[in-house]
Amino acid sequence: MLETADPQALARFYSELLGWEITKEDSDGAAVAPPEGVAYIAFQLSEGYVSPVWPAQEGVQRMTMHLDFEVVDLHAAVAHALELGAQEAGHQPQGNVRVMLDPAGHPFCLYLDGDNS
Repeated sequence: MLETADPQALARFYSELLGWEITKEDSDGAAVAPPEGVAYIAFQLSEGYVSPVWPAQEGVQRMTMHLDFEVVDLHAAVAHALELGAQEAGHQPQGNVRVMLDPAGHPFCLYLDGDNS
């Protein structure tokens, strides 16, 4: 569950990013899920939502979790995420990983398996 000021918009972002379907959408939240499987990502309306920062900074809202998505082509995956409204984080600690920020500011990683770097 990710908190956000606009759960429907964040659901649309992740639906397009991952190719998952929006399985729930109401005034308090939304969710996306893959075509097959039991996993899903939910988005909950949070009044007064404050985006986390990454990397962590003293006295500022910290990230409490992040999502990792393995990709086949890192350059193409980053370009796709940027087209959908993500931003690339300023600090990139690894060559085979790109830390991205979704439209609500939640960090997520796009990465190549170690065999592909």
